[in-house]
Amino acid sequence: MKDLSTTYLGLNLKNPVIVGSSGLTRNLDNLKIIEEKGAGAVVLKSLFEEQIKLDIRKVFSYDDMQSSYTEADDYIRNYSRAQTIEEYLDLIKSAKSSLTIPVIASINCVSANEWPAFAKEIENAGADALELNIFALPSDVEKTAAEYEKLYFDIVENVKKQTKLPVSLKVSYHFSGLAEILKKLSWTGIKGLVLFNRFYNPDIDIDKFVVKPGNLYSTPEEISTSLRWIAIMAGRVHADLCASTGVHDGAGVVKQLLAGATSVQVCSTLYKNGFDQISLILQELKFWMEKNKYEKIDDFRGKLSFKNMDNPAVFQRVQFMKHFAGIE
Repeated sequence: MKDLSTTYLGLNLKNPVIVGSSGLTRNLDNLKIIEEKGAGAVVLKSLFEEQIKLDIRKVFSYDDMQSSYTEADDYIRNYSRAQTIEEYLDLIKSAKSSLTIPVIASINCVSANEWPAFAKEIENAGADALELNIFALPSDVEKTAAEYEKLYFDIVENVKKQTKLPVSLKVSYHFSGLAEILKKLSWTGIKGLVLFNRFYNPDIDIDKFVVKPGNLYSTPEEISTSLRWIAIMAGRVHADLCASTGVHDGAGVVKQLLAGATSVQVCSTLYKNGFDQISLILQELKFWMEKNKYEKIDDFRGKLSFKNMDNPAVFQRVQFMKHFAGIE
């Protein structure tokens, strides 16, 4: 029997396959199936900072007169906030009472103000860890890179004041100095870095003249970006590395583990292939380990990371020199 166990954020996982935050992890019935199919952990559907603000605006829209009264404003804002959070806390409590695998809560955040207090409530509800999905599109030409980077550190600082839960950051690769910022973030006391989050991508309908969502789900080809950076950063940061985006099968999991990932997150492949894909991924991982005579994941984790390779430059190469020069 192959040992697929690993640790992530200080948590013991029976295997490194984590189902990432999505609509698939928003209800208890799905969570039970996810555990039944063999996932090592699950990240609950994110509680959005913007969602809370939107709920407040919806309440106000029912009676604009209410906004004339300060007392009513305060009551409605607090009530709406409580309702949104209460539903999320109930999901955490239900998941913890029904599942044996780790349950990781998730907050999608764009600022460091007010919402970090949610972290304490999430801790009290019983979550095993907290994943912060942070992204501020660096599109403001008047804002410096340093200002965007400061947001991440402010968020971590404020959240760490509120909770003792192990915290992971799910971040993007939109940094001018990605390696440096990942290293510095790992020094803040977080336990994990998830590379990388995947965002809404706009497309244009040229017949209807409207902007529409594009590329809703990842493809296996998208694994290359996270694979490169997992390999480059493995063993060089003070945090676990979890690979995300483009992992669709057992081969994808093996690649990320060879690069140095502690764990991997899957999502799009479950939308495309159903929850049975979890079991198939684990079967493929076991088969590969048997074929290569590995008894446990630590026997090969990081074998092809930047730190351990004889020729690490392959992860730094950015030009298709041989391919486009016609060299075989």
